[in-house]
Amino acid sequence: MEVVFYTRLNCSLCDEAKRILTLVQEDIPFTIDERNIDDRDDWTEKYGLMIPVVEIDGEVVQYGKVEYVTLSKRLQKKLDFIS
Repeated sequence: MEVVFYTRLNCSLCDEAKRILTLVQEDIPFTIDERNIDDRDDWTEKYGLMIPVVEIDGEVVQYGKVEYVTLSKRLQKKLDFIS
C-alpha cells in the first residue's frame, strides 16, 4: 500500500506529520511517496494552504494536523479491505 505525502521544506507541521507516518509505518506496512509541493505548480495551487496532506488511493485522508489514531485507523481499514 502506498501513501502520498505532500509537504514542503521548512514546514514544522510537515515534519511532525512525517514522524507520525513513520510511527504508523511500524505497525502497518505501507510505503511513503513524499512530494514537495513546490516542485510543481499544480501541487502548490491545490495543496498550498493544506499541507501537510496525506493521500491514500487518490483520497485526502488528513491534512494540516495529522493524527496518529486517525491515520492508523484509515490505513488499517484500507488494509482490511484489500485482504
